[in-house]
Amino acid sequence: MIPAEIQPVSVTAKVPAEPYRTDTEISLLDHLILMLENKRFIALFVLGAALVATIVAFILPVRYEGTVVVLPPAQNSSLGSSLLGQLGNMGALGSLASLASGGLNIKNPSDMYVALITSRTVEDAMIERFNLLQEYHEKRMSDARKELENRTSVSAGAKDGLIRLSVEDHDPARAAELANGYIDEYRKLSATLAITEASRRRLFFEQQLVQTKDNLTAAENAMTQTQQSTGVLQIDSQARTLIESAAVLRAQVAAKQVQIQGMRAYAAEDNPDLVLAKQELAALQSQLARIASSPNDPGSDINLSKGRVTQAGMEYLRRYRELKYQETVYELLAKEFEVAKLDEAREGSIVQVVDPAVPPDKKSSPHRLFIILGTTIVAFMFAIFWLSLRQRFRMASKLPENRHRLRVIKGLWKSTTDSV
Repeated sequence: MIPAEIQPVSVTAKVPAEPYRTDTEISLLDHLILMLENKRFIALFVLGAALVATIVAFILPVRYEGTVVVLPPAQNSSLGSSLLGQLGNMGALGSLASLASGGLNIKNPSDMYVALITSRTVEDAMIERFNLLQEYHEKRMSDARKELENRTSVSAGAKDGLIRLSVEDHDPARAAELANGYIDEYRKLSATLAITEASRRRLFFEQQLVQTKDNLTAAENAMTQTQQSTGVLQIDSQARTLIESAAVLRAQVAAKQVQIQGMRAYAAEDNPDLVLAKQELAALQSQLARIASSPNDPGSDINLSKGRVTQAGMEYLRRYRELKYQETVYELLAKEFEVAKLDEAREGSIVQVVDPAVPPDKKSSPHRLFIILGTTIVAFMFAIFWLSLRQRFRMASKLPENRHRLRVIKGLWKSTTDSV
C-alpha cells in the first residue's frame, strides 16, 4: 500500500487555462485607456497643430484662377487637297489629293494644340509680355518658365473636344489676362508657322513653274517652226486622241512616282498602301507602253503606222506631243502655285474662344478649412501612434533579454559618439 502523501499526481488532471496573452499586446480597450490616461497630452498636441495650421492657412497667399475655354480648329482636309479633289478629271491629281489628306495621321489633334499652347515659344512670349521675371522674383527665364508652368493647367476634353486653360495669380484681373494672353500668343505662333510653311511651298512651286514655263515656250516655238517647215497645220482625230491620251498617262505616271516618293518618308516597303501604289504605277506604265513605239521609252513617238503618216507628219506629231505634255505639267503646277498663294494669304489655324477668361469672384486657393481639418486629423492620429509606440517600447524594455539588448545598444551608441 502506497501512502497517500506520496501517491503520483495524474498527468491527465486538467488545470484551468488562462487566455493566452503576450506582454506586448494592446487591445482596443488598452488603446482607450491609454488615450484617457494621456488625454491632456493629446488635447494640447492636437490643439497646437490646429493652431499652427490655422496660422499657415491664413499666411499662404490667396490665388485666383482665370479659365478660358477654346474650340480647336476642325480637322478637315486642307485647302490644297480640297482643290485638288475637284480636279478628278485630270486623273493624276486625285492621287496627289489622297496623299495630301492621308499623309498626316494624328490620333488626337487636341493634344497637338495643347502642346503648341504650352510650348516654350509661347511661354517665353508670356514672360516678356507680362514681365513675369519681376513678378515671380526670378532671374532666369527657365525658373520663370517653370513657375508659370506650375500655375498653369491645360486639358483637352475627351468628350466635348474643348480645350480648357487655367492660370493662377494673386490678382483676379491679372489671372484672367494671363489666361487670355496664352491664346493671343498661340495665335501669333500658329500664324507664323502657317506663313512659313506656305511661303516655302509657294517658292518651290514658283521656281518649278518658271522652269516649266520656259519649257512650254520652247515647245511652242518648236511647234511653230515645225508647222512652217513642214506645212502641216492639223492632224487627224485619231492621232490627236492618241497624243492626248499619252500626255495624260505620262502625267499620271509622274504624279504616281511623286506619291510613292512621299509615302516612303513615313511607310515601310511592305506597307499595303505603298504596295498598292507601286502596282498602280506599274499598270500606268504598262498602259503608256502600249501606245508608245518603244516600251523602254514611254516618252517616245506615238505608235502610228508610218505608212499612213509621212516623215513631216511624224515630226509634227513629236512636236505636238511635247507641247501637250508641257501644257499639262504647266497646268498642274499653276494649280499648285495658286493653292500655295492662298495658303500663304490665309492665317494659321485659329482657335475659337468659347468662354473668354473673366476675373474670378472666388479664390481658388488656399483651401483653409481643408488645411485646418486635415492637419487636426493627422495630428490626432500621430499622437495616438506616438503614445502606442512609447507604451510598446516600455513593455518590451521590461523583458530581461530586451534589457540586455538595450544596454548593448546604449554602449554602442556611446562608443560611436565618443569616436566622433
